[in-house]
Amino acid sequence: MKAEIDSALTVLKKGGIILYPTDTVWGIGCDATNSEAIEKIYALKSRHESKSLICLVSDFKMLNQYVEQIPEVAYDILKYAASPTTIVYDDPIRVAENLIAADNTLAIRVVQDDFCKQLIGRLKRPIVSTSANISGQPTPATFSEISKEVKEGVDHIVNWGRNKGASKPSAIIRLTKDGQVEIIRK
Repeated sequence: MKAEIDSALTVLKKGGIILYPTDTVWGIGCDATNSEAIEKIYALKSRHESKSLICLVSDFKMLNQYVEQIPEVAYDILKYAASPTTIVYDDPIRVAENLIAADNTLAIRVVQDDFCKQLIGRLKRPIVSTSANISGQPTPATFSEISKEVKEGVDHIVNWGRNKGASKPSAIIRLTKDGQVEIIRK
């Protein structure tokens, strides 16, 4: 796994995009602070920039570095969530501007997967995570379902986890600073 992380890190640090296994589905990712790399992902997915992308962090400490103010309820939700859960936060900071939604929010997930945790921890910055498909096409549940177009459009494909079983996207919850909770995807 170390060699796979090293290879992915080299590409991420050079502004490249990777195809990698996340704690949910296979994702297309890049350094969340690199606006040019984020543009490459939007272009590959044929996705309009008004449609937000998810960002992954390695732990609560990193989460605190990229959100102005985290509602207390977020920690409880993440602590007791039975499956990977992404939370949409108000007022993200220190990420590329084109990653932030028009309403000044950003969807962030604290990963539990060991590969992702190590990759993000070694990069020392969040990484973008968006499903490995062209916009409008179904989300691939396994590596073998990823289209040739996506595989050829990234700068690096991680070899780790290719035999991982079918997965599903994370739950998405919207939290506001005033404590309101909205379930976007179960």
